[in-house]
Amino acid sequence: MVIGTDRLFLRGWREDDVPPFHAMGQDAEVMRYLGPPTTPAGARAMWREQNDTATRFGRCLWAVERRVDGAFIGFCGVEPGPSDSPIAGLPEIGWRLARHAWGHGYAAEAARAVLAAEWLRGTTIVVAATVPANQRSRALMERLGMVRDVAGDFGHPDVPPNSPLRVQALYRIARPA
Repeated sequence: MVIGTDRLFLRGWREDDVPPFHAMGQDAEVMRYLGPPTTPAGARAMWREQNDTATRFGRCLWAVERRVDGAFIGFCGVEPGPSDSPIAGLPEIGWRLARHAWGHGYAAEAARAVLAAEWLRGTTIVVAATVPANQRSRALMERLGMVRDVAGDFGHPDVPPNSPLRVQALYRIARPA
């Protein structure tokens, strides 16, 4: 599956996405609200996991490719919310872009395309979560029309209890009428 926008392709992951994904995961500012730097093994695991998710779930955190030059600039898509969390199995939208791609509107363009694809699938609600301090992601969620569900904030099951990244601010958006 490929989702196209004016400037981007959202597509399944290729093995040649692994090196730029790994490089992106070495940028402390990119990883500020996400956790430790991505290891080479972690980058390869992401490639495999997302293609497996696409096979099982019908979509994933798609690789984002810039049309003009074919460059991998990050990911954006939907995957099931983490097990052992209040959003387990719900379609959770997420994105991460290399810092050189920030400030160009790519994340919003990709996220809008992902949401449009979800509504065409018949999805009725999409969730998103981030640490409360991640103002950039939260602002994008709000620009997309997502609404904060303060009562739904939760501790991410994959983050250690003492980590400042554990608490997740929950956002939701319902399919337009």
